[in-house]
Amino acid sequence: MKRILVSWIGRTDLKAMAASAPAQKSKSVRKIVGEGDAQAGIGPAKTLLDHESFDEVHLLSDYSPAASKEFATWLGCKPVLHAVELTNPSHHGEILDTVRPILERLQRKKDDELVFHLSPGTPAMAAIWILLGKSQYPATMYQTYNGAVSKTEIPFDITTDVLPGLLREPDRYWQHLATRTPQEVSGFESIVGESEAIKAAVGRAQRAAIHDVPVLILGESGTGKELFAEAIHKASHRGNQKIVSINCAAISRELLESELFGHVKGAFTGADKDRKGAFEEADGGTLFLDEVGDCDLAMQAKLLRALQPPPGEGPCQSVFRPVGATKDRVVDVRIIAATNKDLSAAITAGEFRDDLMYRLSIVTLKLPPLRQRSKDITQIAKSLLVGINSRLKKQGGTSYQDKSISADTIQFMQRYPWPGNVRELSNALVQASMMADGKALKPQDIAAAVAEFPSAKSDDAMNIPLGGDFVLESHLIDIQRHFLRRAMLEADGKVTKAAKLLGYKNYQTLSAQLERLDVEFEKETESK
Repeated sequence: MKRILVSWIGRTDLKAMAASAPAQKSKSVRKIVGEGDAQAGIGPAKTLLDHESFDEVHLLSDYSPAASKEFATWLGCKPVLHAVELTNPSHHGEILDTVRPILERLQRKKDDELVFHLSPGTPAMAAIWILLGKSQYPATMYQTYNGAVSKTEIPFDITTDVLPGLLREPDRYWQHLATRTPQEVSGFESIVGESEAIKAAVGRAQRAAIHDVPVLILGESGTGKELFAEAIHKASHRGNQKIVSINCAAISRELLESELFGHVKGAFTGADKDRKGAFEEADGGTLFLDEVGDCDLAMQAKLLRALQPPPGEGPCQSVFRPVGATKDRVVDVRIIAATNKDLSAAITAGEFRDDLMYRLSIVTLKLPPLRQRSKDITQIAKSLLVGINSRLKKQGGTSYQDKSISADTIQFMQRYPWPGNVRELSNALVQASMMADGKALKPQDIAAAVAEFPSAKSDDAMNIPLGGDFVLESHLIDIQRHFLRRAMLEADGKVTKAAKLLGYKNYQTLSAQLERLDVEFEKETESK
């Protein structure tokens, strides 16, 4: 069993060195602490090493390489130095992002003792040691003060004292995440909306971004899963590296293995040279596996093997073998996967591996459908229309006039359920902008467009999972509202015409249904 110490180099350590080391051997350190700021004593790090023995000593330092090296020499235990850069040594998230990869790279065995030194550095650094030492990286913790060393017992356990309450009352613990709009969260500026649903999703995604673990994004088609994947990547410490996207449903199963893992020359007919796959292209960055639920079982087994990190390595170490190769390759890549499928149902049906789902879903993010974000529809539609106007003007020149959205059209869009979500909204706006006569889009322009872009399968209503929040009466009422609203749209708000579309014998029956189910439309003024 090895004892492995991990500690920051603190300013007090440098002050102690400046007071005791010869001037010619501490020039870089003295530049940092100043000639008059030396401090008597041997400092926290040396105090601990004088009292405890360690097989490995790892020192994290955001000071200059020269000063760090001088301090390591003065310490005399041949420590391993880890040079890092911190813009704010009191920022918990930045410290966590810095520390976690270093801990993941440590070559530790199961019985080795990991030790964190709490005294050097800022209070935020000590807080991160405590959180990690009581959760993902169980560790012994020490403090030093006035030449004395004490083993620190933290009287709580995250898994038994904190998580049960978190799981019992998740809303209480996550509600603080829904306080900022996406535009106020670094990396998520491209996501539009101010509803509570989207703010909560962005808050959860931001927390997921700082943890270097796989993320599984769930949501209906058109809810913006790829947009969120890109935002999580931008907000992570990998944000300046590459993100590679693969749509698993758009590539044949014969080619998908080569697309993901690459191949060597001669591996199959047409393989005239070595080719890197997505895993290798994304090394150091992020790999986005869109529609991962569409992978067949053989590919799922290969993905599971690639996502199983070697012993002692972090969750982003992937091992794979290119098609036709004889040796494995290892890369450091963060996996973000997405699907619109119900993976639990797929697992029950034997169509998806449960061990792969658990490997992909260290953090799960479920995106809200547009019908739960009616507050955002105005902002989303106007944002989309800016780009649509620009594209159509380039195509049509002076013959195209920029379109706007009238107030009654906004009301119509907020009432429509948008089963195809933002993708359907975008398609409808494109068609309406091309076909509308005037400058302002009218409700009938959008109604005609959604009729041209059917986005929900005809049997979707019959395949909603039972149990949970399902209530048959409510579901049937929602279906009835949908067809009543659709008939009124297609009839331009004329009750008599809509009644005929629905097969009612008279318009009074439809009027009564519209009032009973609170389906709001402008009253017709012409005679019936």
